[in-house]
Amino acid sequence: MRLVILEDSERVAEWAARYVIKRINDFQPGPDKYFVLGLPTGSTPEGTYKKLVQYHMAGKISFKYVKTFNMDEYVGIPRDHVQSYHTFMWESLFKHIDINPVNVHILNGNAEDLEQECLSYEKKIVEAGGIELFIGGIGPDGHIAFNEPGSSLVSRTRVKTLNQETITANARFFNNDISQVPKQALTVGVGTVMEAREVMVLITGSHKAYALHMAIEEGVNHMWTVSAFQQHKRTIMLCDEDATLELKVKTVKYFRSCIPTPPCDEFAETEFGPDGGVPVVL
Repeated sequence: MRLVILEDSERVAEWAARYVIKRINDFQPGPDKYFVLGLPTGSTPEGTYKKLVQYHMAGKISFKYVKTFNMDEYVGIPRDHVQSYHTFMWESLFKHIDINPVNVHILNGNAEDLEQECLSYEKKIVEAGGIELFIGGIGPDGHIAFNEPGSSLVSRTRVKTLNQETITANARFFNNDISQVPKQALTVGVGTVMEAREVMVLITGSHKAYALHMAIEEGVNHMWTVSAFQQHKRTIMLCDEDATLELKVKTVKYFRSCIPTPPCDEFAETEFGPDGGVPVVL
């Protein structure tokens, strides 16, 4: 596991976007070799999506040979609802890039048979060759996707009832009316994400600080599902300074010492400084 600590959420978004671009371009995708990318929703990845759109418009990255699988979707709200994850993804990313719509996969929370929808989703991931890079975010209680505290760490894509903390946290997206927040969602499982070849988890803000502490400084615990990724062979935890407030000083110092020197170009030095760990020069 690798922890990358950057100054603020803006730099986290920049780093994450550049890393995605590097991974796709290094992969050299083509008509017989698609890069498969797992994606989250929520406020944390919005900055990364904005950066990806900017770099795409600048000609730095193409999504023509990329397939995507989103982590989750609410049950029971229309796809065109302003708070559906279908709408979020198309407005935030997909409609601004050159991805083929047939290569976009988002769970259907209005499927007649929700269990079959989940089984089919898992099958599609396998048929695509598995996920190369899965990006995730976490909640203050350490859940990833909608794998709430207590979820099995070998779980697969399934219907999940949301806990009260998640419902309360998401009420801000529904006019602060808890009664409007869906009580169930479809979500990939922890086991589904663990099968990705690489996982990058975005953690920003002081309200995520205790979750980050539990994710990397305590043992693997199904009450903090993000902690499972301690056992993944290629995990990047990407956070800002505020998210480190609950970490031990020696933990922060250790991971800071592991960050490689960034490329020596003017842009990298200006944007991130000598300890920024910039993954790629564009």
